[in-house]
Amino acid sequence: MTRRILLVLALVLAALIPAGAAAASTPADKPTVLSNWTQPTAASTAAWNAARVNQGAWTAYNFDWSTDYCSDSPDNPLGFAFSTSCWHHDFGYRNYKAAGQFPANKDRIDNMFYADLKRVCATYNSAVQPACYSLAWTYYQAVHVFGSISAVNQADIDKAARIRSQSLQAAH
Repeated sequence: MTRRILLVLALVLAALIPAGAAAASTPADKPTVLSNWTQPTAASTAAWNAARVNQGAWTAYNFDWSTDYCSDSPDNPLGFAFSTSCWHHDFGYRNYKAAGQFPANKDRIDNMFYADLKRVCATYNSAVQPACYSLAWTYYQAVHVFGSISAVNQADIDKAARIRSQSLQAAH
């Protein structure tokens, strides 16, 4: 129990110290801040989340904080709290697209998303974790393959249509 409390305190401090330091720097550091907030680590996610709840401190950076959460998928499938992970993912996609740096960063952002989802799943009872991890993998695969229409080619669309057709045929 003491270890958990110390871990939580360490994560909170790690989130607050970089956030305060970055807020004091100039807008020229925007690519560094964006990179720091889109890594597949707990510290990166904690720093982004601290900034998310204090967006006013980051207005000079003109970040796009908008989100549609998990797009056309449930935000909290089977009650698992995926919405903030989806918001973090949207943040990465939207800001790297705006910076013209999306293709070079897409895989890392998708990996960050999957790491965020797995951390969410780890908070649940071990009896339901397998279902959560399975959904996390499915959500990750969906964004990894179809996360950006510009990253999807016709062969991907045709493959998805074949899989869907086969699934429908198997169901009947």
